[in-house]
Amino acid sequence: MKKNKVSIAAIVSTYNSPAYLRRVLEGYDRQRRYPDELIIADDGSTEETARVVEEFRRSAPFMVKHVWHEDRGFRLAEIRNKAIEAATADYLIFSDGDCIPHPAFIGDHESALQAGSFVTGKRMLVARELSATFNWQGSMQGALACLNGSISGMHHLLRFPWLVVARSGVSGLRGCNMAMFRSDLLAINGFNEQITGWGREDSELVARLFAYGLRRRETPFSAMVFHLWHPENSRASLDENDRLLEQTITAGIYRCPCGIIKEGEPAP
Repeated sequence: MKKNKVSIAAIVSTYNSPAYLRRVLEGYDRQRRYPDELIIADDGSTEETARVVEEFRRSAPFMVKHVWHEDRGFRLAEIRNKAIEAATADYLIFSDGDCIPHPAFIGDHESALQAGSFVTGKRMLVARELSATFNWQGSMQGALACLNGSISGMHHLLRFPWLVVARSGVSGLRGCNMAMFRSDLLAINGFNEQITGWGREDSELVARLFAYGLRRRETPFSAMVFHLWHPENSRASLDENDRLLEQTITAGIYRCPCGIIKEGEPAP
């Protein structure tokens, strides 16, 4: 498949953080290569988030979709599955509503995509004090912020878009920056909705992508996002989610029973 024939969707998850989401959407509006569609995967936010999305949709130079479900706790896997179903693009890039994309984010992922693999990228952490106002204004701004300790990971500001390295295992990956073909996600039945609460839904997905036969490739010096500070989510579900992750790894399965299609339900 030729790269210029691949359509790309950005899927941005969010929950009741409209001020951050507004700046994230502005980041997609500044992309050098626009996504063909942008899908907001909304895990039960109030109407304020819907207003932010609608305001952006009116002027966006690409299709914008808002996928929402009722707030019944942290259900990131489920709302991402609904976004996958809503997508029409060939290739899906996942990020979060607190991660401002570098202007080359979509284009870098497009350059890195390759059949038979998925791509994981990096994030730079923006300190609490700077997060209230941060918007990407160029490498000089980023370097100065790194020097004064307001942004972590100065080495990631070096840009080598051609450098995509092989990685193994699920360590070090970030669900706020990963990309793969929609057809591969459908083959493994998307995210495992048995995983609720914070943590491991991305690692469990990647474990099944490995079982399906895909290779992991990483972009250490391109396809960057800037992660805005926020209070930590509750870790109350982490032990159970770790158990589900280990179960998937041990079993070596690639298709989960409770994903886009639920076991016993007919295919859509």
